[in-house]
Amino acid sequence: MRTIEASEFKTRCLQLMDEVAESGEQLVITKSGKPVSLLSPYLAQATSLFGRHRDALKIRGDVMAPIDEAWDAEH
Repeated sequence: MRTIEASEFKTRCLQLMDEVAESGEQLVITKSGKPVSLLSPYLAQATSLFGRHRDALKIRGDVMAPIDEAWDAEH
């Protein structure tokens, strides 16, 4: 994990934010060699589960039609 001194972070803040967002790599910010903060990319999460797998699944055939096999529960 990359580290950077706070004084250098202060002068290059916007550039470093762009780098972290692009690379996905976290950046540890230090003061006098001690870690004080962590800059990490923002990972947006879906607000709803509805439609999440919309393009990943394919339905083949009639899913509502009865099947020709007896279920164990019917015995």
